[in-house]
Amino acid sequence: MPQITAADWKVLEKAFLKGNRLFTGEAWKLIPKVRYLGNSALSMLTKIASGYWHVADSQTGYAAISLPALKLINWDQIYPRYGVRNDILVRLNVYDLRVRDVPVRPIYGIGEKSGMKLWKVVPSLSWLLFKLFLWRMKEKYVIRDFHPLVFFYGLALTLLVAAVPLTVRMLWAWGARGTIPSINALACFFAIIAGLQSLFFAMWFDMEHNRALK
Repeated sequence: MPQITAADWKVLEKAFLKGNRLFTGEAWKLIPKVRYLGNSALSMLTKIASGYWHVADSQTGYAAISLPALKLINWDQIYPRYGVRNDILVRLNVYDLRVRDVPVRPIYGIGEKSGMKLWKVVPSLSWLLFKLFLWRMKEKYVIRDFHPLVFFYGLALTLLVAAVPLTVRMLWAWGARGTIPSINALACFFAIIAGLQSLFFAMWFDMEHNRALK
């Protein structure tokens, strides 16, 4: 059973509690390895998409939500399938609501059989999280308020996308001619380094802006 303290209930008056199966050291032993790794990947992507950088195990089904938070969310727009948990977290963040993880013990191997196919779920949820991330940037940092981190994210996306054809051209020249054009290499490395720096700055700004929601 989850251990909900008085402090947890105080948080719940304002927002959202969710279970976290990864708090305990038993998670790696009890959860099937493929599902553990898939859950970890989706949890990392959900941190970026939702802005709740302290939240882990985004795919757990155990959750409790306060009535005020319940009324804020437009439930007609919620993703109807497995990504509903991720969608809720993103929408809670737009309203600056607090979220707390509660330790829960993972239970497996009792005859359950999951019909979920990770090779289908991970790509589809990754695309959903990308769209939710863009929606959160627009709603939270452009429409409701303004924060320059949107420029850093935009610059990072532009530079990293530009680095792809530059890298392909550099590798093609290396394979076809045996040499790498210096201008091509310089442009490629500049795009990658500057893009990653912009990305990390944007993440740091987002983390700091949402620190009070922990």
